[in-house]
Amino acid sequence: MARDLDSKCKKCRRAGEKLFLKGDRCYSPKCAMVRKPYPPGAHGKRVSRGSSEYGKQLAMKQKIKRIYGIMERQFRKHFEEIKHKPGVTGDLLLARLEMRLDNAVYRLGFADSRSLARQLTRHGAFLINGKKVDIPSYEMKVGDTIGIAEPKKRNNYFINQITILKNKKDFPFWVQFDSSKLAGKIMAVPKTEEIGANIDSQLVVEYYSR
Repeated sequence: MARDLDSKCKKCRRAGEKLFLKGDRCYSPKCAMVRKPYPPGAHGKRVSRGSSEYGKQLAMKQKIKRIYGIMERQFRKHFEEIKHKPGVTGDLLLARLEMRLDNAVYRLGFADSRSLARQLTRHGAFLINGKKVDIPSYEMKVGDTIGIAEPKKRNNYFINQITILKNKKDFPFWVQFDSSKLAGKIMAVPKTEEIGANIDSQLVVEYYSR
């Protein structure tokens, strides 16, 4: 299985903005975009790239891939899955990415970054509708529930995280968290304007339509 081992901080610097790939660190003074707000490399302060239409399309594709932590092959697969469906292709692509299991885990607050959400998912930490699912790219559906597997609730990480979750208020509109059951539920398909990221998915559609 291919893995992206590039520095997360360099991905943010390349994008020119915070992509919030490292959880709490991104909100601290240690964040690379606070300390070095320019592209990585010896000429990062002087080089300007991506001013052409193709450059803008490529940069947006790379940015979305980095936000959701997926490789090119899987990203292209998601695009192929939705490109013939009725609706706005760019919006459908973002909705598909948001409905990935690892992203839903992150949005519900079970993990403070998508990379940690993927790791926890692969370790079998979550139940979907009562059954263990360890595939981060698993597509959630409206009405699906996400809960923590019973053995995992005794881990120190989840003991601390459960305390945080009980006080968490800023859940996205499309998920609902039940603090008494320590479980989340998918209530709706995410809308592009409410995802909360500076993304123009239409540029990705144009890139793959060349």
